[in-house]
Amino acid sequence: MPHATSPPSTSASPEDAHFYVNDGQLDSDQFGYLKPTHIDTPLAEVRRRFAEDGYVFLKGILPRDDVLHARSEYFRLLSPSGVLAPDSIPAEGIFNPSSNPLDYPGIGAGQSDANGRPTGPNPEVANQFVDLALKAHSEKWYKDDFCRHPALIDYIAKFTDWGAENTIPIKRTLLRNNTPGNNAIGVHYDQIFLRHGEDTSVTAWVPMGDISLHGGGLIYLENGHKLGRELEQNFTARAKASGLTDQEMKDAFNRNMMSGGILSQGAKQFAKDNGNRRWLLAEYEAGDVVLHNAYAIHASCINKDPKGRIRVGTDLRFVDGSKEWDRRWDKVYEFADGV
Repeated sequence: MPHATSPPSTSASPEDAHFYVNDGQLDSDQFGYLKPTHIDTPLAEVRRRFAEDGYVFLKGILPRDDVLHARSEYFRLLSPSGVLAPDSIPAEGIFNPSSNPLDYPGIGAGQSDANGRPTGPNPEVANQFVDLALKAHSEKWYKDDFCRHPALIDYIAKFTDWGAENTIPIKRTLLRNNTPGNNAIGVHYDQIFLRHGEDTSVTAWVPMGDISLHGGGLIYLENGHKLGRELEQNFTARAKASGLTDQEMKDAFNRNMMSGGILSQGAKQFAKDNGNRRWLLAEYEAGDVVLHNAYAIHASCINKDPKGRIRVGTDLRFVDGSKEWDRRWDKVYEFADGV
């Protein structure tokens, strides 16, 4: 296949290829690399790759300067918490080496309840940081300018063939940071959280800044979109057999079956238990976007960026307005909002 490329030229050398998830280091046969797709690739080919792999890793779809501006605004907002290295430039997002990473927890990472309010050993520091991270979701530079960037909306409207009128960027997004050494995001697929609508949504995971191979970027389970669909179908069959109503089935995965809707906090063991699949990772650049479908299983690595950069990325979801979609998501993100 033309997009089944070898590892990127910037990939780690064998002696540096140490990638860690919540339950340990990935073995050499447990990881590979995402297949990059360039912005000038014909849409028919992009659609084919998306259908085949469950994702498409788009290079340079957003203007780099716009992404770095948003990153700078984000860290200007968070800087009073002490998360940044003294005298560093906000856009660089360098973590303060004298701070405890656990006092700067990421939203939705490593919590018993993935939608709960995270905390840390020093509640005063953690609360200030978390309050500011949550506030960022409501800032104009983020919710209006970045989340509704015309370059992204226009591309998705054409890629999905929904058209401009029916391509809706839904309001509830998850803007996540990951400080070096903190917990990674657990294993999940998105339809778990969007079950009150059809399974046609498209997620755009947008790295807000450059993320090195060791910087805690998103990782995708190889052919995980097929496994995710199987898991969903198996759950539906069991739920129906147990006598749950349609409404109860929509909520049961989130509330009763798995903590916070997470399939597993341990990506290493999850891959072993499901056919010894590989986790696919990448070095991301500001301007890159990964589109994935509702069943693509993904997680993240622990951030061990050699420069101490804080990883920031956001989950932007798009739906076809002509179809039923989960309108619980028609609001700005807040903790314990029932989704």
